[in-house]
Amino acid sequence: MSVDNVVLIGMPGSGKSTVGVLLAKRLALGFTDTDLIIQQETGRTLQTLVEVDGYESLRRAEAQVLLALNVRGHVISTGGSAVYSDAAMAHLAASGIVVFLDIPLAEVRRRIGDCSSRGISQRPDQSLDDLFRERFELYSRYSQLKIPADLQTADHVCEAVIARLTPLNLAWCAH
Repeated sequence: MSVDNVVLIGMPGSGKSTVGVLLAKRLALGFTDTDLIIQQETGRTLQTLVEVDGYESLRRAEAQVLLALNVRGHVISTGGSAVYSDAAMAHLAASGIVVFLDIPLAEVRRRIGDCSSRGISQRPDQSLDDLFRERFELYSRYSQLKIPADLQTADHVCEAVIARLTPLNLAWCAH
């Protein structure tokens, strides 16, 4: 496996974008936020996409963006629903190490507040509790590393990720 990228997965509010930017700076890597790519390609916010076309449209758009992604030397912040596509996750894992930023459900609630305006891909009949349980299993399945992301600050989470990556002797961890 070629490990050219660091791929961050996790629940909304887990810090994928914030920690991703910090990691990219610390490791001298590029940064890609797939939520921003989806918004740019569709010309709509994630929330509008979900409201107008339904939660499945966001999942399809995310899978398409991930499958088309061809970057090296990047930290990739994925959307929370990236793990619903086996093909997309296999594509990401083929060129990177997948890191699950794990936060407890209570912290998800605290950080995202009213998730109805967050552009979260969930079935209309699905509670946040159910979504959390469903995704936790998927995040655990697809990740090579799991990092507690409810640490004190995003800097602490960044340091924890780097500490776990460094023993893997990845060329860019020497930066």
